[in-house]
Amino acid sequence: MSGEAKSKQLLSRMGKKPVILGDKARAELKDNVLTLTGPVGTVKVQIPAGITLVIAEGKIQVKPDVADENIKKLHGLVRGLIKNAVQGVSTGFTKVLEIQGMGYKASIEGNNLVLQVGYSHPVKMAIPSGLKVSLDKQQVIITIVGADKQLVGEFAAEVRAVRPPEPYNATGIRYQGEHIIRKAGKAAVAATGAGAGGGATK
Repeated sequence: MSGEAKSKQLLSRMGKKPVILGDKARAELKDNVLTLTGPVGTVKVQIPAGITLVIAEGKIQVKPDVADENIKKLHGLVRGLIKNAVQGVSTGFTKVLEIQGMGYKASIEGNNLVLQVGYSHPVKMAIPSGLKVSLDKQQVIITIVGADKQLVGEFAAEVRAVRPPEPYNATGIRYQGEHIIRKAGKAAVAATGAGAGGGATK
């Protein structure tokens, strides 16, 4: 069986399992839009043609209307989106970033995240609706929480992109736990080269 066939089979199997709402999430289907609401927020999932949802007894069953290959693929994908949405509105998704660098820090002003990361002026970023951003006491740990997994990830990526980790001294903004491959600076490379050359001289 090819990799693509295995992937389709896996998505199809996933699609057959109902999504459990739990005691925190509420679901409402209207005009092919599934709205999930919980303590963290609200997420809407567009349900494509060819897919039917059955909401009953605290579960959401995703069913394909026809035995079509494309619909089968959508079957598993839609279930995955709904599962993420239920988790998001119930407990939320989190991304944590770390700021490293002398004098580098962040602050929150109203609905804006303000970054001071080595530029001549602070960088102000509007916090998207549906996200909560908090800082540690040292103002170098940024925690982003939200119900929408994609939105959390996109905003975290935008924040990191303001000052990506610099490979020579590792200053900048990185994801928590992100490994940065360090590079030797020009001075270190020159010193190493001089040392190697000196050792070869007779």
